[in-house]
Amino acid sequence: MDTEHDDWITTPITADLLRGALDLERTEHGVLPHRLPAWARAQCADGQLAMAESQPSGVRLAFRTRATVIELDTLPTKREYVGVPPRPKGQYDLLVDGRLADQASVSGGNILIIDMTNGKTETRLGSAGTIRYAELADRAKDIEIWLPHNETTELVELRTDAPVEPAPDRGRKVWLHHGSSISHGSDAASPTAIWPAVAASLGGAELINLGLAGSALLDPFTARTLRDTPADLISVKIGINVVNADLMRLRAFGPAVHGFLDTIREGHPDTPLLVVSSVLCPIHEDTPGPSAPDFSGLSEGRLTFSAMGDPDERASGKLTLRVIREELARIVEQRSADDPNLHYLDGRKLYGEADAAELPLPDQLHPDAATHRRMGERFAELAFTADGAFGASAGREA
Repeated sequence: MDTEHDDWITTPITADLLRGALDLERTEHGVLPHRLPAWARAQCADGQLAMAESQPSGVRLAFRTRATVIELDTLPTKREYVGVPPRPKGQYDLLVDGRLADQASVSGGNILIIDMTNGKTETRLGSAGTIRYAELADRAKDIEIWLPHNETTELVELRTDAPVEPAPDRGRKVWLHHGSSISHGSDAASPTAIWPAVAASLGGAELINLGLAGSALLDPFTARTLRDTPADLISVKIGINVVNADLMRLRAFGPAVHGFLDTIREGHPDTPLLVVSSVLCPIHEDTPGPSAPDFSGLSEGRLTFSAMGDPDERASGKLTLRVIREELARIVEQRSADDPNLHYLDGRKLYGEADAAELPLPDQLHPDAATHRRMGERFAELAFTADGAFGASAGREA
């Protein structure tokens, strides 16, 4: 008989206890946060997108309590890649009154086994696990538990030794961001260490992160999701996925960007909107996609990526990062004549040539943990300061 929890309180996990999620699906185990609404998920059967949007990057439980002990049962789905060393366990970051106070991981869970050489996958089912935070101060406090940015996470049960209520609105501006795996978190150390979370913390903003690994592809359903989500500040980071998926050529890209921005503006006509181009990625600066994994180092536990396009194909409209930056800058300059709240940021200001010399991309595509922090700090300096797109003049939506 479990006597430890006899006097504890089990609180149903509902949408009012979550931030950063746009949908909450009930499962046989509990609830599954999604970062795209159900109608949007129904418009694309891509497995990569399904995995990315169900990984709760930027999603956190947020509540106020006097509890000195908190337990959270979850059922994660972790990834293993055939021939690659095991990935680190997903981190659950505990923030108390806005400061990182503890970190924990869940053992067990489901395992999605991915063979990148042939695209086959296999799922091994597991059981839920528990994270526990103890010896917390016996006072009323704001609690945030940031879920692993890279593990699909079903929330099973929340237990505390004192009542829980939803965190109050502290009046912080809501920042809605969309981008690629780099915005999703790629190889960041923990969920609060992904670059958008670092920037949001420094900028005093509430983050909704629609960084979708492999899926920043100017999809209309993503634009409509951005349109329909309340926000005070919006940024869209465009470039690398369009290139490494070899998705479109220049003729289609420009109108697709215009359409994407048009849709966002239908719901947010005056909201500060920042278009951000890709950070430096040497393999795709002047070489088109697609990207392809290089398995030559797999036996040594190394996986890297190569650009498979032909630079000469730029003449026929094939896209590179340099071409995309020029087109994005042109589009924003054209539109900003009638849209003074539209801004452009060259992604190389977040990570450029000098940074690449010091902190090269380990797999040729994704930044490491130190680079995430640097990018977050740079973005906060460029966007959230008084002269930035999200500076003091950027008002809060009613």
